[in-house]
Amino acid sequence: MKTNVVFDALLVVSCSYALWRGGGPERAIAAVFVAGVAASHFALTVDDAKRFSSVESGVAIVDCVAIGVLVLIALVADRFWTIGFAGAQLLGTAGHLLKFADPHVTRWGYAFAIAFVSYPMIALLVIGTFNHRRRLKRFGHDRSWSWQPPGSPSAG
Repeated sequence: MKTNVVFDALLVVSCSYALWRGGGPERAIAAVFVAGVAASHFALTVDDAKRFSSVESGVAIVDCVAIGVLVLIALVADRFWTIGFAGAQLLGTAGHLLKFADPHVTRWGYAFAIAFVSYPMIALLVIGTFNHRRRLKRFGHDRSWSWQPPGSPSAG
């Protein structure tokens, strides 16, 4: 399969915006998003004719690691949208379970199931970053993390 130029452009624009103008959670999720997409690219089956004909185990591992990191971010971030982002990642990862449970799922159906949620994730990242900028403008600050390590200056 050819690389999706539209997705790549949207990924670069949204993650650049989050890294440039976002707070801690936006930057962390943008970094995880880019790393996950890059790692997934290298984890795919090399032979195009066999790609997605069975569970893409390398991509499944990348997706599982991404879920773990995204859930951790959602737990400590002072942002509601991070929960939706982690949930979208979970939905995409469920596509691997779908293919594992029913190997007769078509290659394209499997590829669609694991990739489609990436578009709403881009939208969530942009909206989250935009809302962060809006809160900064309105209130002059926007707390990034709801949890601080014990002994940190802003803890307790």
